[in-house]
Amino acid sequence: MVEPGERGATRIADRVVAKIASQAAREALRVDAGAAAADAAAGAGAADVAGVVDTADADVTDAADVGLAGLAAARPHAVAVVRGDVARVRVAVELGYPSDIGAHCGAVRRHVIERVGELTGMEVPEVVVTVERLHVPQWEHPERRVRRGRDRVR
Repeated sequence: MVEPGERGATRIADRVVAKIASQAAREALRVDAGAAAADAAAGAGAADVAGVVDTADADVTDAADVGLAGLAAARPHAVAVVRGDVARVRVAVELGYPSDIGAHCGAVRRHVIERVGELTGMEVPEVVVTVERLHVPQWEHPERRVRRGRDRVR
């Protein structure tokens, strides 16, 4: 007779693994932003060093005032394919410019592998990180430079 604990199977859906990966990428970018902010306190400007667009904690009241901070597109997006106990993941992120793109992607890759493995028990042999967009702070608010009358297109 088969023991009760050994009966049946547990299957974790692709979209659940993708959600975990997306959250893990967000956590990794938040940690990178915190470390960069600490470096910025030592001399450089936080906007120049952080390199990460993190909108999770922003209190967004007017999207025009905060640029893209209110858009869901700034959050990492993940897609996963699960076969048995193996998950392959693709994560799309947006970063600030200038930033160390390789370091941010490496941190995301490591954290996604760690968190998906911890929470699902799956092996994650491949995490592809794609940088979808770079945000440049002075380009975020072009509407502030518009002068009435002379610069309008008619």
